[in-house]
Amino acid sequence: MKTRAARFRALHTAAEPLVLTNTWDAASARIVAATGAPAIATTSAGVAWTLGAADGDAVDRDAALEHLARIVRAVPSDLPVTADIETGFGDTPDDVAATIRGVLAAGAVGINIEDTVRHPAVGLRDVKEQQERISAARGAADDAGVELYINARVDTYFRGAPEETVARAEAYLAAGASGIFVPGVADPDPIAALAKAIAAPLNVLAQPSSPPVADLARLGVARVSLGSWVAEAAYAVVRRAAEEVRSTGTYTALTGAIAYDDLNRLMPSRG
Repeated sequence: MKTRAARFRALHTAAEPLVLTNTWDAASARIVAATGAPAIATTSAGVAWTLGAADGDAVDRDAALEHLARIVRAVPSDLPVTADIETGFGDTPDDVAATIRGVLAAGAVGINIEDTVRHPAVGLRDVKEQQERISAARGAADDAGVELYINARVDTYFRGAPEETVARAEAYLAAGASGIFVPGVADPDPIAALAKAIAAPLNVLAQPSSPPVADLARLGVARVSLGSWVAEAAYAVVRRAAEEVRSTGTYTALTGAIAYDDLNRLMPSRG
């Protein structure tokens, strides 16, 4: 765990950004690992959908941690795994600490934790409250002797408050965060400004129109996540295939599929 945690932390550099093709189950994790990825990350949305729930704190903590453990077991034992734990699976800092203990028990060495509050209404959590939650996460990891990578997600661009981004980032870093994740920022100028202003690795969320990784590196980005986009694209194939076969009786949506034997070889045999 300590070795994987140290390796994962060292991957965060603007010289060569860590690019994460976020996974949502054991099969997607194995596929990504087989491409030579240096680390595996989960997408909370993809995990929630796999478990039959909506994204946004609708998944039971135990179910999420059991699913995470299955993903960790599916990839090589030396490959770092980081988990998207949404807001921490609980209302209090103690709940967050309990979640971190479960994350570590599952074998992951990193987390994403966001500052959006969805209940009773969607908004940004009070900064001091979020600091307490991050501090609780750091304390639980320290107690376990693991230098957990805490990627503090700042949802200011999603919630119409981009002017708060740097101040929140600084507060979260002071509370024990390792890096800062700012989804929703897409234009080069604000990305470069954030990378310069935030004294920690900056993570951005890629989308089809985002600058290439090389350009993001020049802007100072240290980590690029694909988030739920890959899961969305995979489920789009399901819908296209279903709609096509019902409407025209044809099967062109299946073009480009991974061959059965190739995919099957990635999965363990029960013997």
